[in-house]
Amino acid sequence: MIPSDLIKGSLKTIVLKLLKEEGPMHGYAITRKVEELTAGKLKLTYGALYPILHKLEKEGSLVTASENFNNRIRIYYALTPKGHTVVVERIKELNEFIESLQRIVDTKSGLSHA
Repeated sequence: MIPSDLIKGSLKTIVLKLLKEEGPMHGYAITRKVEELTAGKLKLTYGALYPILHKLEKEGSLVTASENFNNRIRIYYALTPKGHTVVVERIKELNEFIESLQRIVDTKSGLSHA
């Protein structure tokens, strides 16, 4: 499993990307999809997920809709037009970050001496 401190900075992008690809989702479905796509290596806790969802909603990237499911209210999150723009930017930034990390990991410099 990947440590949560490595996931933290990418969580907004992960959520935005999933909502872009999958359409409206509720929190439990988001956590399950992340786990499924990463073969269990990434596990989102509700304590990490919901503050991000609320932040994205406050920023105008997400909207919510409620649905009654088995006598329980489910909150679905969906991208706004602004969210569609933000996700493209965030994915670009994340890809640049991953490429930069990969160059560091692949380097033959003295970084591996401990």
